Amino acid sequence: MSLPTLSRHISWISYSIPIKHSNMFPSMEMEMPKRTVLNFEEDVAAYTIKASVDPRTCNRVIIYRPPGNIVSQLDLISSWEKKTGTTLQRTHISEQDIIKLSESLPFPENIPVAILHNIFIKGNQMSFELNANDLEASELYPEYKYTSVDKLLDICLVNPPKPKLAAFA
Repeated sequence: MSLPTLSRHISWISYSIPIKHSNMFPSMEMEMPKRTVLNFEEDVAAYTIKASVDPRTCNRVIIYRPPGNIVSQLDLISSWEKKTGTTLQRTHISEQDIIKLSESLPFPENIPVAILHNIFIKGNQMSFELNANDLEASELYPEYKYTSVDKLLDICLVNPPKPKLAAFA
């Protein structure tokens, strides 16, 4: 299974953006990986069903951030390479090029590019800290054994799930 095919089975989020260091090396750019949450669709559905009948969640927002599902894009690629024994070719595309692509593609082809920009380059899914009042699904329902990213990669290697109808690729 290729990485694009794999992406159909994971709810994504994150990437790495270049930042300029002004201290010792003002002209040096360094990649700082953004982390994201990748949740298996069936787990999101299970948590949602549990929350729908739980009085603790009434009029509350539930955040899906199981610890085993927080990774960077580079972590994900590295794990896939280790599991498959292959090395994927990496092509780095600047943020400006991603933005231009999302602006130039016709609707709805621009939607996946815009979403991937938001989650992999901007890292918006992990751009805020949870506080004591936030409800995180895996903490709220510790008895539910969610599918970690590592386990999902194993599933995709042995018996890949069919893409869902809502997949944009």
